[in-house]
Amino acid sequence: MAEFFANNIIGIFFFYGLAFFSMGLAVLLEINHSSELDFAKALRPLAGFGLIHGSHEWFEMGLIIHANLSGLPEPHWVYYLRLVLLGASFLMLIAFGVRLILGPRKPWIFWLMMTAITLLWLVGVGLVLREPFPDRSHLISADVYTRYALAIPGAALTTWGLILQSQEFRKAGMRRFELDLIIAAIAFALYGGIGQLFVSPSAIYPSTFLNADVFLRWFSFPIQGFRALMAIVAAVFIIHSLRAFEEENRRRIQTLNEAKLAEQQHLQAMKSELLHRTVQAQELERQRIARELHDETGQTLTALGLGLHGLTQNILSNPQRAIQQSKQMQVLATNGLVELQRLVSGLHPPHLDELGLLPTLRWYAQEMNKHFDMPITVTGSVIEAEIPEEIRLTIFRIAQEAITNTIRHAQAKQILVIIESENEMIQLNVEDDGRGFDVAGVLSRNEKNCLGLLGMIERAKLIGGECKIYSTHGEGTNVEVQFNLA
Repeated sequence: MAEFFANNIIGIFFFYGLAFFSMGLAVLLEINHSSELDFAKALRPLAGFGLIHGSHEWFEMGLIIHANLSGLPEPHWVYYLRLVLLGASFLMLIAFGVRLILGPRKPWIFWLMMTAITLLWLVGVGLVLREPFPDRSHLISADVYTRYALAIPGAALTTWGLILQSQEFRKAGMRRFELDLIIAAIAFALYGGIGQLFVSPSAIYPSTFLNADVFLRWFSFPIQGFRALMAIVAAVFIIHSLRAFEEENRRRIQTLNEAKLAEQQHLQAMKSELLHRTVQAQELERQRIARELHDETGQTLTALGLGLHGLTQNILSNPQRAIQQSKQMQVLATNGLVELQRLVSGLHPPHLDELGLLPTLRWYAQEMNKHFDMPITVTGSVIEAEIPEEIRLTIFRIAQEAITNTIRHAQAKQILVIIESENEMIQLNVEDDGRGFDVAGVLSRNEKNCLGLLGMIERAKLIGGECKIYSTHGEGTNVEVQFNLA
C-alpha cells in the first residue's frame, strides 16, 4: 500500500489542493450575497485560506513533477515562496477561527491578536533561518515551525469557531446546517491535530521522533493522504453549509411576503372602514342639510308665507300695517338667502368655479382665521385655466382636511399653504409648525384618527395624483400633493 501511495503522490497533492481551492472559490462566490448572518461576514479569511493553501499544495505538486523530470534541486527562492504561501494560508485560517469566536464586536481585538501572531511567526521563522545549511534542512525546519506555530492553532481555533457557529444555527432554527458545521469542525480538528502534527523530520521538537516517516510506518500511507482526506471532508461540508444563506433568503422572502400580505389586508380593512365612514359621513351630512333646511330655510319660507297671507288681508284695510309686514318679509328673505348661500358654500364653494383655486384657498384661510384665530398664509401662482375641475376640487378638499387636522391636533402657531404649477405639474404643500407625529405609526394602526390622512391619500390616488405626509415629533408636519396636468 505504501508503494501505491508513493507512486500516486502527485494525485494526492492534486486532490488535496483541489479540495481546499474549491472550498475557497465557493466561499468567495457566496460571500458576495447579502446576508444578515455573522457567519457570512466571517467567511472572507476562510476563502483566502482555501485559495492560498490549495495553490500551495499545487505548488508542492509542481515541485515534485519538476524534480522527477529534471532531477535537479530547485533554487532557494522557490522554497521561500512556498514558505510564504504556507504561512499566509494558515494565518488566514487563524483569522477565520478568531473572527468566529470574537464575533463582530471589538474589531481592534481581532487585529491586535492577528498582528501579535504574525509577528511571533515571523520572529520564529527568522530565528530558524538565521543559519542556512547546505542540505537545506533549515528550510524544512521553517516549514515544520510554521505548521506547529500556525496550522495547529489555526485548526483548533477554527474547530472552536465552527462549533460556536453551529450553536447559532441551532438557535436560528437551521438544525440541518448545524450538523454540517460539526462535521467540518471535526475534519479541521483532525487535519490540525494529526495532519499537521506528523510533519517532515527536522531538528524542531517533536518532529525528531513524531513525523511523516513514523506515520507512514504505522499506517502504510503518507500523511499527505490523511490531510487530503480531511481537506475533502471539510470542504464538502463547509460548501454544503453555505446553503444556509439560501435558507436565510427564503425565510426573508417569506417574511416579506407575509408582511406584504398583512399590509394589504390592513389597507383593505382601512379602505373598507374609510368607505363605511364615507357613507356614514354622507348620511350625516344629508341629515345636517335636512335639519338646517328645516330649521332655517323652512322656517323662513313659512314666515314668508304667513307674512304674505297677512299682507293680503291688511293691504286695503290697514296699509300702514301692510308696509311694516313687507319690510319684515324683506329682512326674512335677505336672511334666508344668506343662510342658503352659507349652506351651498359648505357643500361646494362657488368661489372654485367663479374665481379659481388660489382665491378660494385664500378665502377659506380667512374664514378659518376668523373662527379659530389661526394665522394661515396662502402663497404661490397657478394658471387656473390649466387645472381640470376634478383636480381643483381634490386639491381644495385635501387642503381643507390638512388645515382642519392642524387646527384640531397639531397645536401649531401658524400654517403655510403653498401652491405652484410648472412643467405640467401642480403641487400643493400645507406646512405647520406644530408638535408633529409618527406618520407610519398612525397609518399602521386601524384607528379613527388616521381616516382623515388615509382619505387625503386616497383622494389624490383616485385621480392619478400622489399625496405624501411628512412629520417629525416637535418639528411640524408637511402635506405634499402632486398632480400631473398633462
